[in-house]
Amino acid sequence: MSRISRRGVFRRGLLGVTALALLAGPAMARGPDRPGTNAPPAAPVQQAKRPNVIVILVDDMGFSDIGPYGSEIPTPNLDKLAANGIRFTQFYNNARCSPSRAALMTGLYPHEAGMGGLEVVHQPESQGLHGRIDDRAVTIAQVLQPAGYFTGMAGKWHLGDSHGTPPESKGFDRAFDFPGGTYFPDQPKGAVRIDGRKVPLNSPEVGEGDWYASDLLVNWTNRFVTEAKAAKKPFFLYLPFTAVHFPVMAPAEDIAKFKGKYMSGWEPLRRARLERQKKMGIIAPDAKLSAPLDEAYDWDKLSAADKDRFDTIMAIYAAAVSRMDKAVGTLVEDLKKQGELDNTVILFMADNGGNAESGPDGRTGGKAPMGGAQSMVFVGLNWATLQNTPFQYFKHYTEEGGISTPLIASWPGGIDPKLKGSFVREPGHLIDVMPTIVELAGAKYPTEYQGHAIIPMEGRSMVPAFSGEKLVRGKPIFWEHEGNRAVRDGNWKLVARFGEPWELYDMAKDRTETNNIAAAHPDVVKRMGDQYEAWAKASFVDVWPNRIPGGVIKGKLEGGSGEEGAGDKPGAGPGKNKKAKKAAKRARRAAAGAPAPAED
Repeated sequence: MSRISRRGVFRRGLLGVTALALLAGPAMARGPDRPGTNAPPAAPVQQAKRPNVIVILVDDMGFSDIGPYGSEIPTPNLDKLAANGIRFTQFYNNARCSPSRAALMTGLYPHEAGMGGLEVVHQPESQGLHGRIDDRAVTIAQVLQPAGYFTGMAGKWHLGDSHGTPPESKGFDRAFDFPGGTYFPDQPKGAVRIDGRKVPLNSPEVGEGDWYASDLLVNWTNRFVTEAKAAKKPFFLYLPFTAVHFPVMAPAEDIAKFKGKYMSGWEPLRRARLERQKKMGIIAPDAKLSAPLDEAYDWDKLSAADKDRFDTIMAIYAAAVSRMDKAVGTLVEDLKKQGELDNTVILFMADNGGNAESGPDGRTGGKAPMGGAQSMVFVGLNWATLQNTPFQYFKHYTEEGGISTPLIASWPGGIDPKLKGSFVREPGHLIDVMPTIVELAGAKYPTEYQGHAIIPMEGRSMVPAFSGEKLVRGKPIFWEHEGNRAVRDGNWKLVARFGEPWELYDMAKDRTETNNIAAAHPDVVKRMGDQYEAWAKASFVDVWPNRIPGGVIKGKLEGGSGEEGAGDKPGAGPGKNKKAKKAAKRARRAAAGAPAPAED
């Protein structure tokens, strides 16, 4: 069977030479992709022992929410990981949970993998909204298993459990498939899937005592390390935390440590984060802070009660980030004890930008205490603006705030020691993780798998960065989610929200997207717009029919409808008013057609 071309077999026919040239654009002149972009590496990595690999994915965490990227939240374990590894300053995700996970796991753009939307967006007749990983894609685990790797995952999957593609069917020897938005054993969240078998959340088989999810997931990951060593195999482990997805929760004693620390409001904290980013070298010294959206609140105009409530919301979020960092520290210490740290590649990243869902009011419903197992806390638009410092917009959107993620790469025995604490400044994307791991493992990416032709990898390997080489990409990076779209080609970025015209930014001078220069460069807009259309046609991208606000709405505190579920008043929980119920019902109906629910 012949290899599938990403340029369009299935129902659409092959694109002509002109379209291929559009996809390449002038970036192609900068040099060929690293081996692994469209074919297996020419030769395995030259080393005595193949490395272990652990991929850590945080849920709904903003670009600046950890210490190595400018946060005031203490993250000493990630600080240490970054100081002894390398940081990527322009790494990108796909703006949303399932699409990002699909790109990460398959090395393909989300629609190519069948996950152009969330898992609930299941449209069998569509091109790329199937709510599952399609047979035209393979996962990292499916590629590494035949290469002799032990494969395991512990955390949130969200890639087709309900449509026939749970992790145990996609190459994982062991799978602790944990429900999203879960932090404590006494949440009403149903069951965990252990190797495909449903187990009640509060069962001792899941975890002993009153566990916290970040710790629990690391404990299972460490268990898989032990199993891999017993099997005398290198391991690939995937650790997708449920933190810091809504409803955000943390132990009360951790929340107390942060209470009162956010009473200055979001804007002073944004400015402080930007200054730290500049001093670190994450952001250019002359970078401008993006303006808050019109929907954001002026902290100084809020009542004392509202300020206290917002402070508590962010304290809960900060506690969840802090506890995630603590769990990463536990993972690293266990790797040390087992003698595996030096030969383990750890990649740490997030699935999308900070989450504005629930709008500027945020949400604080459920049962007391706030942040406890029965509460329902969403951080909302204002704190999401802080989380994405210095960028604008959020999860759902293809502006930098929606698609920029930290990426920390650690490999004590493999990354050149001279590079410790340094930065990689070339743009990268989740599609680059597959070719990187394939090269490191000396594995072979298939042209066919279980009788199905497989789309070639879209990304390029990041392995050269581990020895200080410049990363070269021979073609643009593309995005589409819910009609929000973007193209990154060298220093140019073309971006548009649903139904709106293209905007153009020079990312070398304006990473924070404050100066739209589309009118001054219509030729660039035309060229890149054509590149986008050619890519969308070739990559199973379906036309999205309507706008999803993703929390960019007017809040109740300033007379808005709060329609995305903010409740009858700022403190109201989900489902407490008719508008919120109707909005949820509309979202469910829309999911049966094309759009995803407003929140995930």
